[in-house]
Amino acid sequence: MDQEYKIKVGITQGDINGIGYEVILKTLSDPRIVELCTPVVYGSAKVAAYHRKALDMAPVNFNIVNSADQIDEGKLNIINCIDEEVKVEIGRSTPQAGEAAFAALERATDDMESGLIDVLLTAPINKHNIQSDKFDFPGHTEYLERKLGNGARALMILLNDTLRVALVTGHLPLSEVSAHVTKEAIIQKLQVFHKSLIQDFGIVKPRIAVLSLNPHAGDSGLLGTDEEEKIIPAIQECNDKGLLCFGPYPADGFFGTEHYKSFDGVLAMYHDQGLAPFKAIAMDDGVNFTAGLPYVRTSPDHGTAYDIAGQGKASEESFRHALYLAIDVYRNRKNYIEMHASPLRKQYYDKSGDNEVLDLTADTDKD
Repeated sequence: MDQEYKIKVGITQGDINGIGYEVILKTLSDPRIVELCTPVVYGSAKVAAYHRKALDMAPVNFNIVNSADQIDEGKLNIINCIDEEVKVEIGRSTPQAGEAAFAALERATDDMESGLIDVLLTAPINKHNIQSDKFDFPGHTEYLERKLGNGARALMILLNDTLRVALVTGHLPLSEVSAHVTKEAIIQKLQVFHKSLIQDFGIVKPRIAVLSLNPHAGDSGLLGTDEEEKIIPAIQECNDKGLLCFGPYPADGFFGTEHYKSFDGVLAMYHDQGLAPFKAIAMDDGVNFTAGLPYVRTSPDHGTAYDIAGQGKASEESFRHALYLAIDVYRNRKNYIEMHASPLRKQYYDKSGDNEVLDLTADTDKD
């Protein structure tokens, strides 16, 4: 790849009535962004202008196009992919907002599959108003697993500079968690997590901490048997395969004593067990990364925030970090592939005077 090539970052607008456009515009208003990558916003130039005016921001100059093959490298681009007459109602959940969010997401993922963009950065959606016969998923992660996974299983990782938390179960009611925390599920998530820490984050021998499901790690069966029957056997099997997995650790003491700083990643059993302490620790710089898929996707770790939409109060820090992470992971994967590609045949020139090229990998012990 040409060193001057700028990675094309596809950015979906998310819910047009939330803070998506605010964090997008604030991030892209920094002129250094186009020196790092080529942003491609999937949404509407008209809606972007509406939000800019509502926020009383300085103009952000976009190259407005109708398809990804028309974008200009090294410039801010926006692809019109929704009805220009769509109504913006800041701070409200509407069916039109859900339709617009899905239209942008579908267009961006189609372009990613076609190789027109390199990575995907998604602004927050409303998981209720986006539901339709085309989108019947709990969130982005499940949709992307089906659309882009090619059979691979996705893994949600929340991270910042000091902590990476992955989940065995995602968007599930708490009453259903125990049934989905199986030995097989834990092993599968640990394997995906381990691979991602190596190829996506460049960690040679990652150490993964595994949390318990029950308080006090089950207290030797007194408070539950999930640890002894499922979690510990899964850890042992992964260790037998060469992974460095430890635990299970009770979540309260693990985070309370900052024990997470001794590990490269933490596998939590369910959504709030991992995300509640993560968001308390990460503050505004947390990022959501979808590991395990052939494509790179990141997002900020916050939602639509209708309560502050249009007021200029939203922080773009998480969104900016999500953009940087997408670029870093893309480069790390590229470097990993290059480092582990089949080596070229080793050759040298015979100095006897014939200048014949000799192949040192050829089989010289032939009858």
